Amino acid sequence: MSNVSQPVCRTVERVTKPLLKWAGGKTQLLADIIPKIPKKYGRYIEPFFGGGAVFFAVCPEGGIIADSNPELVNLYRAVAEDVDGVIAQLFHYENTEEFFYVVRSLDWAKLPEVEAAARTIFLNKTCFNGLYRVNKSGQFNVPFGRYKNPKIVDVETLKLASELLSKTTIICGDYKNVLRENAQSGDFIFVDPPYLPVSAYSDFKRYTKEQFYEEDHVELAAEVQRLHELGCHVILTNSNHPLVHEQYRNFTVEVVKTKRHISCNGKGRAGEDIIVTIPPKPRFNLRLVPAPLLPQALQYPSTRYMGSKNKLLTELWAVASQFSFDTAIDLFSGSGVVGYMLKSHGKAVVSNDYMVMSTTFAKAMIENNSMTLSKDEALALLEPKNPVDHFVETKFHGLYFSDDDNRLIDILRANIKAIKNSYKRAIAMSALIRACLKKRPRGIFTYVGHRYDDGRKDLLMTFHAQFLEAVDRVNAAVFDNGQKNKARNGDAMTLQSRESGLVYIDPPYYSPLSDNEYVRRYHFVEGLARDWEGVEIQEHTVTKKFKSYPTPFSSRKGAVEAFDALFRRFRESVLVVSYSSNSQPTLDEMVVIMAKYKRHVEVVPVDYKYSFGNQKHKVGDNNNNVCEYFFVGYQR
Repeated sequence: MSNVSQPVCRTVERVTKPLLKWAGGKTQLLADIIPKIPKKYGRYIEPFFGGGAVFFAVCPEGGIIADSNPELVNLYRAVAEDVDGVIAQLFHYENTEEFFYVVRSLDWAKLPEVEAAARTIFLNKTCFNGLYRVNKSGQFNVPFGRYKNPKIVDVETLKLASELLSKTTIICGDYKNVLRENAQSGDFIFVDPPYLPVSAYSDFKRYTKEQFYEEDHVELAAEVQRLHELGCHVILTNSNHPLVHEQYRNFTVEVVKTKRHISCNGKGRAGEDIIVTIPPKPRFNLRLVPAPLLPQALQYPSTRYMGSKNKLLTELWAVASQFSFDTAIDLFSGSGVVGYMLKSHGKAVVSNDYMVMSTTFAKAMIENNSMTLSKDEALALLEPKNPVDHFVETKFHGLYFSDDDNRLIDILRANIKAIKNSYKRAIAMSALIRACLKKRPRGIFTYVGHRYDDGRKDLLMTFHAQFLEAVDRVNAAVFDNGQKNKARNGDAMTLQSRESGLVYIDPPYYSPLSDNEYVRRYHFVEGLARDWEGVEIQEHTVTKKFKSYPTPFSSRKGAVEAFDALFRRFRESVLVVSYSSNSQPTLDEMVVIMAKYKRHVEVVPVDYKYSFGNQKHKVGDNNNNVCEYFFVGYQR
């Protein structure tokens, strides 16, 4: 989505305060609301203005404020046009009960605009709790507040407010008309409607005699959706009511604790508000600029690894190449193909993954710049020369491979452990893992036996030949890009980096329709990489798997919190996130989260589809197509 170039700027040097005490005012929520406002936008629009706490805190230039309360609108217009006249009138008012009721009895609509504005301020400062309430005849009927020394005339606040309001469009009207006549793509709109539910002390009666019921909130939600599709940034507040959750379920909804200053019951003064953040509907402005991959990038050994981005490398580089960066982090490296591609383009790469097998690939072909395993060394590994524990031959007998293959795997394990050079050891283990994946129908370990054997060439080759071919492929992938690259095994949530560059994030996609447990699919080869150290095999399972590693991406809530934490941590870098259309958080929610830390957020759709075969509604045809997106966050 593109941001309007006009920046948010203050029109006054000092912070401006609201002119009125206001029931339902947002002063206590400013710390929660202000950080959610985008850094840049077109115009500030607030259609339910009330006390205007957010407006006066932000001090936007050229804003539009509106309210359906004509007395309130008169106040702001009078302060904007003749603040000295309003101040002069206020000096005539006295904080006495008798004087209060005399002023209250006046009909503001029959007074000069400046005098009517002063009356509104006086009554607000001296009435009970600053409450604005009118009777059926439209007459103000809040009792005297009995305050000893209310600040009726705040000259500095009025002067500052006048300076700001004089550069603001002030409208009296229904919110729908205001928004439909003024809102444009790129504008920021703060929506603070009368709260749900209707009650004796609710905000429904705080403006005029008009009521705002549940059906009105449904209409408001439809208008907010229109603003979203128009390309506006919207923040909406309301009470923590089920209807609000229902209407805004596709956006980010945050519940915050608040204090209710107006309540007939002291026990009812604690409450919960909701802040809904609605981003502009993504506009696909960042394009896939043709940027051919270097030949070296194609040397990475292919696998059938779940979620591998091997087929998306050209599109990914087309996005990444539009930015200038020297360092790159592949945060969830998986097969390692993206980190390797970035290395081939001369970037200093940190390849991270919580699975040891993935780190082994990265150690062999990304961190390693020169070391290879000779043909003689590879052949020697196939011969028994170190003590063999027969672990695979015994533990996994009859499950995945033949007895001869299991025996050879144990021989290779023993000999690989004895290799002193860490890069040669990584090459050999990568080759062993690749051989196991190639010799396994579908390349996964979620079932036993060979019922998916389709006669592929890989399945017909001997394990001996598969291993030697894998060594050749890994050796061919080793090259020096002139940079110091790093393979890291660890939790992505703990990776720290002081350098700004590009961070590529391809996490396990959370979806209620499919699982994202890599360990469940690859426990056997992950066990090889770890030599089954630090894991407990679940003996009761047919596949002899071990427990999956904990990850925040195993739940929707966890994924939301994890993305927020990662985007915050790497906010100084270009962020590129791979994501699929059936994942959660939703596309809109992802934009909201990233926009908290990035001035520009683009969503690039990729013309690519892949399938998952384990969704309940698709079991049998294995044809559940989903689309891929790149979320790109940057500051320039």
